[in-house]
Amino acid sequence: MDASAPRPPFTSASPALHFEVLARCSTTRARVSRMTLPHGPVDTPTFMPVATQATMKSVTSAQLESIDPPINLHLANTFHMSQRPTAELLDIVGGVHRYAGFRRNLLTDSGGFQMVSLVKLSRVEEEGVLFANPYDPSKSSLLTPERSMQIQHSIGADIMMQLDDVVSSLTTGARMEEAMWRSIRWLDRCLAEHARSGKATTQNLFAIVQGGLDPILRDQCLVAMTSPERAIQIPGYAIGGLSGGEEKTVFWQIVKQCAAKLPEDKPRYCMGIGYGEDLLVCAALGVDLADCVYPTRTARFGVALTFNGPLNLRSKIYSEDFSVIDPECSCATCDKGEGMSRAALAALVVGKEAASASAVTVHNLTYQSALMHRAREAIMEDRFPQYLIDFFAGFFKSKDKYPEWAVAALQSVGVDLMTGVPTPKA
Repeated sequence: MDASAPRPPFTSASPALHFEVLARCSTTRARVSRMTLPHGPVDTPTFMPVATQATMKSVTSAQLESIDPPINLHLANTFHMSQRPTAELLDIVGGVHRYAGFRRNLLTDSGGFQMVSLVKLSRVEEEGVLFANPYDPSKSSLLTPERSMQIQHSIGADIMMQLDDVVSSLTTGARMEEAMWRSIRWLDRCLAEHARSGKATTQNLFAIVQGGLDPILRDQCLVAMTSPERAIQIPGYAIGGLSGGEEKTVFWQIVKQCAAKLPEDKPRYCMGIGYGEDLLVCAALGVDLADCVYPTRTARFGVALTFNGPLNLRSKIYSEDFSVIDPECSCATCDKGEGMSRAALAALVVGKEAASASAVTVHNLTYQSALMHRAREAIMEDRFPQYLIDFFAGFFKSKDKYPEWAVAALQSVGVDLMTGVPTPKA
């Protein structure tokens, strides 16, 4: 369908998720949607920060909830939480929301990514993945699709992910094809376990489209996972297996291919992306949700994110800079110009003080939230192409620094960053 052609609104409802498309960009494939989950509404496109063991490094749940615009959804790690604090402890306390004091929506991964991140500690079999315990190498555990569901049920996540067979995005040939078909088989096992659990009224299970960088495998996976008998059980879909070192010229084409062929009436989640330009390009290609460790991890290295580009606070140029990171930022660190100076933050960063990680993390999460909030406003007002043009101009300063892949990706949906002129409406 032509992205500029009139399209009707779509709504979809499952017992624990109601999804409604509120507005569409008349040029790109970007859209604003509202996803209502058990712990409240989430407007998309949005970014989800990552909290490995239920809490984000350097910030508390209260600090996270104080961010404005609010972050209404974040991700926790199923595998690591199964090791510490354990599913059994979470059953006792009643799930992560109570355990961590977090009152907003929570998404969990399935443990599949650890097949890559902990590849030396794992062995993949048809039954599941055998992991050595990273905290006690003398112990091991088998993570099956069924066990992944059980752990995520104990966590109490509003959105759970199927266990998939994850390999490096640079893998090709028979191993990638094997992983794609196994992910489909494991999806069926996850769906069956979720149905048996009786938790479908309070938790949602998303499928993950795999197939690496092979468009044919991606299409085969898309056809299988969106088949009527599966789609009726699946309230949302993820695009998995990317952000693993592949060329961005291939990355965006796979994202565009998958987003175009996933159901219009269900959320689309691109896993593992967090750079500002990546988020906005993927939104233009039709993606609703994204997650990454980037804004929190880079904060711990003393890098603050702004609409005018990143600031490396370790640099000596900030030692006598008494302005805040961003005078327009509402975070507690900047306080709209009345907060901590760059000089004070630089001293904390250079001194490796814990307070620096907290202060910069709060700022970076606020920046990411504002980035997506402004994107939603621009889509609602049908000025998203101009928002993209303005963002790239402010962030990269010079057109010769624009990422070539981003220029090509946006050209494919009607936005020419190099001329700086939005494509007229059809």
